[in-house]
Amino acid sequence: MGGSVVVGLDGLGNSVPAVRWGAEEAAARGLPLHLLHAWTSQPLNLPLAPEATNKQRFGAEVLGTAEAMALRAHPGLSVTTEQVAEQAVDALVERGGQAVMMVLGSRGHGAIAGFLLGSVSLHVLGRAHCPVVLVREEETAVYGRPEIVVGVQEPGTKGEGVLEFAFAAAEAHHMAVRAVRAWQPPAGGEPVPTAPAAAPDDEGPAAAEEEMLTGILAPWRARFPGVGVIAHIRRGRVAAVLLEACAQAGLLVVGRRVQRTPMPLGPLVLAVLHHSPCPVAVVPRL
Repeated sequence: MGGSVVVGLDGLGNSVPAVRWGAEEAAARGLPLHLLHAWTSQPLNLPLAPEATNKQRFGAEVLGTAEAMALRAHPGLSVTTEQVAEQAVDALVERGGQAVMMVLGSRGHGAIAGFLLGSVSLHVLGRAHCPVVLVREEETAVYGRPEIVVGVQEPGTKGEGVLEFAFAAAEAHHMAVRAVRAWQPPAGGEPVPTAPAAAPDDEGPAAAEEEMLTGILAPWRARFPGVGVIAHIRRGRVAAVLLEACAQAGLLVVGRRVQRTPMPLGPLVLAVLHHSPCPVAVVPRL
């Protein structure tokens, strides 16, 4: 499973877009697809008896349906399936340790409300060592919009994995990258307005931010010359600026600090997960 795209299946309808997304990602990048189902974590309201044999039979049907769906979309794709007796979180985190990325479904409830995250998704996001993509159940198209939006933080090696993921995805799917940088006045300055647009007297700080962003993006432009890049600098809080920028995006990419306690997911990640109108990739900043 090393170097694969891992998709976690829970047996509910929200797994269908995740399988579709994972299969498209694996095919575009020339990677194998690995479908994983933990039968011990099946929902309690299944129309089957609770015996282990019935749960395993149900799990086999879930995996078979998902495999057939992936192969219909991409006939030459290498697909493997696995049903485990471990808890779903532990199994996904362990398999994700050697994967290129993981894809999970989420029970969405509306484009405005964003993702409705279960405990499995939250725990996997907080522990995974690979990028995790959350796809809402009503998502009908993979990369259905022309841009990938990525949040850019201060220069440094910890942000490189986030940019690498965004640029590699854009190259694989022939899309542009919108690199977003939000800035605010120093502490004690005037309040930050709700609207992200910069005022005329922001020209000095905005120019400095633009210079910084240009420097951060320069090596990525050189490494991915075929990827169009849009520098997006706005004054405002990071979450608000990112959400405004991804209104027409096919994917939003953000970073996550590892070994964060007591909450493994910071307020920025939680905000975009709950309000993003598009799938979200959370990349650990190792």
